[in-house]
Amino acid sequence: MERDPLVTRPLNFKPLPETEMLGRGEDFVENLRQRRSVRHFTADPVPKQHIELAIGAANSGPSGANRQPWHFVAVSETTMKARIRKAAEAEEREFYKGGRATEEWLRALAPLGTGWRKPFLEQAPWLVAVFKETYGVADDGSKITNYYVNESVGIACGLFVAAIHRMGLATLTHTPAPMRFLNGILNRPANERAFILFPVGFPTSDCVVPDIGKKQVSEVSTWFE
Repeated sequence: MERDPLVTRPLNFKPLPETEMLGRGEDFVENLRQRRSVRHFTADPVPKQHIELAIGAANSGPSGANRQPWHFVAVSETTMKARIRKAAEAEEREFYKGGRATEEWLRALAPLGTGWRKPFLEQAPWLVAVFKETYGVADDGSKITNYYVNESVGIACGLFVAAIHRMGLATLTHTPAPMRFLNGILNRPANERAFILFPVGFPTSDCVVPDIGKKQVSEVSTWFE
């Protein structure tokens, strides 16, 4: 059987002047340098449109064979957020207090001041759960292979974080393990697995963050010129 012909369209790429390219890059990096993971949120509402825009940014990301193996579930409903917090804290308690975490892991987390209690899961006006689609499902119920799922969903989540920060909001990459409880609470199908849970909102006026920094570019890059 012959393959369908490749359908294309013009890219319409427009080169920018060098000074504008550099300026855009510097502005973007400087903006992202101000980004921090936040665990203290106000109850101030965030319009749904802002979350939609961030999901739109995430959805623009590349993916293996263009399968787009992600699904975003946005929650603002109070009762559901309380259910998510209760279930997440049960898993986190086992991690911190029940022996799931090694002593080495706990020492690595100590400078961040984290623990099993997660009040931000109710305080933040929005929770956005990202699910990875381990395989697709055709109309006839047969499985469709997805490719590079973790890589694709990881890139989408990075774009989501950048968009949230760019709009003047704050978030946190929360990953209680395991996260199977999210499938039940959010009624997601068996072919999806929870990937990251993002609380989204405004930081409190007295919010503090760990006094830590990032590695220099020279420490995380190698060049052959």
